Amino acid sequence: MTSEHAAPQPERRPQERTFHGDTVQDPYEWLRDKEDPAVIAHLEAENAYADARTAHLAGLRETLVGEFVGHTQETDLSVPVRRGDWWYITRTTEGQDYPAFTRIPDAADVPRGPGGVPQIAPGELLPGEQVILDAQAEAQGHEFFSLGGLRPSPRHDLLAYAVDVAGDERFALIVKDLATGEILDDAVTGIGYGLAFSTDQEWLFYARVDDAWRQHQIWRHRIGSSAQEDVLVIEESDERFTIGFETSRDRSTLVIQAGSTTTSEGWLLDLADPTSAPVPAGGRRAGVEYALEHAGDHLLVVHNDGHEGFVLATAPLEDPAAWTTILAAADGERFESVDAFAAAAVLELRSGGLASVRVIPRAGAAAGTAGTASAEPWDVAAAWDISHGGELDSVWLVENPNWDQTAVRYQLTSLLTPATVAEAGFATGERTVLRVTPVPHYDPELYVEKRLWATAEDGTRIPLSVAMRREVEADGTNPGYLYGYGSYEVSIDPSFVATRLSLLDRGVVLAIAHVRGGGEMGRAWYEQGKLQAKRSTFSDFVAAGRHLVDAGWVAPDRLSAEGRSAGGLLMGAAANLAPETFRAIIAGVPFVDALTTILDPSLPLTVGEWEEWGDPLHDPEVYAYMKSYTPYENVRAVEYPAIFASTSLNDTRVFFVEPAKWIARLRETVTSDQSERPIVFRCEMVAGHGGRSGRYAKWDQRADELAWLLDQIGATELI
Repeated sequence: MTSEHAAPQPERRPQERTFHGDTVQDPYEWLRDKEDPAVIAHLEAENAYADARTAHLAGLRETLVGEFVGHTQETDLSVPVRRGDWWYITRTTEGQDYPAFTRIPDAADVPRGPGGVPQIAPGELLPGEQVILDAQAEAQGHEFFSLGGLRPSPRHDLLAYAVDVAGDERFALIVKDLATGEILDDAVTGIGYGLAFSTDQEWLFYARVDDAWRQHQIWRHRIGSSAQEDVLVIEESDERFTIGFETSRDRSTLVIQAGSTTTSEGWLLDLADPTSAPVPAGGRRAGVEYALEHAGDHLLVVHNDGHEGFVLATAPLEDPAAWTTILAAADGERFESVDAFAAAAVLELRSGGLASVRVIPRAGAAAGTAGTASAEPWDVAAAWDISHGGELDSVWLVENPNWDQTAVRYQLTSLLTPATVAEAGFATGERTVLRVTPVPHYDPELYVEKRLWATAEDGTRIPLSVAMRREVEADGTNPGYLYGYGSYEVSIDPSFVATRLSLLDRGVVLAIAHVRGGGEMGRAWYEQGKLQAKRSTFSDFVAAGRHLVDAGWVAPDRLSAEGRSAGGLLMGAAANLAPETFRAIIAGVPFVDALTTILDPSLPLTVGEWEEWGDPLHDPEVYAYMKSYTPYENVRAVEYPAIFASTSLNDTRVFFVEPAKWIARLRETVTSDQSERPIVFRCEMVAGHGGRSGRYAKWDQRADELAWLLDQIGATELI
């Protein structure tokens, strides 16, 4: 490698960190300051080095992008969603990064398809179809563009939406007159997630974030007025909690909820009386988590008070803390949320390690009707689950905005099943497929998917979701790819991702390791992979990788891995724990300097995260435990996998400095030949936690990562 392609190595500047009598030398902490020209110069040098080290892959990147595009119907549209007297649609157009949002009246002359949904073809708009927001036009002149909310008003004559053009997830609020296209209001900036209109459309509710990017306040803004006149509705002062809201399905109530990792609190606000104060709805008790759903003249509550798997309860509006259980999760189940309709309640839950949906009819509702808004008992005995029978099927709800729906809309997917939008009738249970996402040049019969089980260090069985080409055999020669996350009780469910076909078609055995710390197997699964049990997340992932090799599915020198965000921490920890297990690792926006971050209460992912990771600032045992696994602290002088780390300069969730420091330490410490096992780092200079915006830019970014990975595991050619 010539000197012009030498890996950047930032200057070492003396800096100490001392806690609990332990002093740590951190010579790369100076890279945190993105206003420092030297920091920007270093990041630009890293990008130039990444370009040089991957220049030979230009042709493969171009091929991969071609495959991604080839498996995408570029001019396409969503299944229309009825809101009031309108059907709302999202359209994409070939050559455009961003969609157009449109609507048509719910008129008798609109052609209908399955389920009475308008039958609309991609391409040209129907007569009477109105473009309410052209995101492609809105994004013009911006390198980054993201919508943080899109909400039509109750009378459907206004549209509120939130825009981020930096990638820092702080949005500008815009209100538009849908009849004239006039912008009525753009006074409010710097908001978080969530938008809600009052019933009279005079007010908008929105959230603000504090300096640590914690969503901590809800405000009320009179449309057309100055932001300085906005009124604070409620503030969450406890730094462990974030606060948010949603509008009830009958549009009567703003349901406000605050939550930490372990505790919840709720309030209700009458949207017909928008200047009234929120009414407490359930209180706050340490260790009790709950989610409220407005169900007409009573509440439905999913909570864990006295039951690890959560229960479904009812509560009267006049006494919302008086919970009466109507259904408890069975062994192996975890209730997650409930949606209330006039005719039924619909639970989202986990069962047998997969996402599932359960429908509970309202007792006494006339068959085939929408029922009434009564608090009479729910007919739990008549409950039924939505399932299509596949070993790796994931089922979850999609948009269901209407109180009077007679069917619930859901999405079915698996590693090999493209997203399938369907609905199930409340009265009959009849399933109607509304749309299967078209995937050009894809024959599912060429592939197989299955569930495998690895054995962890302590004997626990770890599920893996696996897919491969049908001709692939467990002969110990195949390249492999293992994905993992394992934090916050987040489940990485099997789902169809078209870009993965480029791996499968090169003979790669693709697997997701459902490690502890995630929520795949219920609440206990999460508890066994957090706080002082966090190391089980990492050892589970290593066990999953070794199982793929020991069972013959993957060659021992051809196993790759990927994780992003907290999954990036998993990548760094697994590389430190068992570097010989993996040939190459992609670590996206990786949380690899976790101890430094969690020691600083002023940063995002700190005070609110102490219930996830522990509090090393005040507890020396937590400090020692985190120091024993955080990736930046534990890089070893042994041979390591090749590493590709990526980040974004404006990422608010995981600061760019974490991978920047980690890469510097890797390069100076590991003993592997970095000409054969390169350590590459890319920093997007205008982007956020999710990377580049726009689908073509995202495909380019993904092709960059996967071309590098396929090259490292010797799988660049189609089989």
